[in-house]
Amino acid sequence: MVDSLGQGENTLLKVGLTGGIASGKSVVGEMFVKLGAHLILADAIAHELMQPGQAVYEEVVRRFGREILNPDGSINRPRLAQAAFGEPGSKGPARVQELNAIVHPAVVAREDEWMEEVGQREPFAIAMVEAALILEARVADRFDRLIVVTCLPEQRIERFAARLGISEEAARAEVTRRMAAQIPDEEKVKAADYVIDNSRSLDSTEEQVRRVFAALCQEAARKG
Repeated sequence: MVDSLGQGENTLLKVGLTGGIASGKSVVGEMFVKLGAHLILADAIAHELMQPGQAVYEEVVRRFGREILNPDGSINRPRLAQAAFGEPGSKGPARVQELNAIVHPAVVAREDEWMEEVGQREPFAIAMVEAALILEARVADRFDRLIVVTCLPEQRIERFAARLGISEEAARAEVTRRMAAQIPDEEKVKAADYVIDNSRSLDSTEEQVRRVFAALCQEAARKG
């Protein structure tokens, strides 16, 4: 993939880490960090940008209404998700693209700033951005390499239910509606430079991560 942000002397290796909901991106990201990669989470950036006083917050509230707010003025994320994705089983038009159009540009700008900061401090580093919608937002060309994390459909539901402490039935409905707004794993795998199969044991996942990290280190060295 072409590094559209490269400035000649910047030899930073920019890596996108993506995958469907509850595929295990965060677990995989933490494994890369332990090996020496730098990592930033798109979801954490979005959370920061949707705090009161931020421009993204103001626009989201203007578009989706004050019904999505908690009593203290903060955004209630489950209510916002409901407003964006629609009720489970709803056949009405979802507004997720409208939400993404507000949030994504600001998140991408912050990611770019962060990668440049990492590159200035450590020119041969591996800077990794974990984001669910890299391909959906058509921003994969910002990265030198793309890693896709996969798992089995039933595992997504089990993990999502465990993460939120909800029933598998409720998790299935939520996973189904969110996956409807994401590109299928099969298509993501086709676009990937590396694939991490997170459907087996953590030891298996960790071994794959070590192999991919070794390859990324070699690529970073070649960029120099």
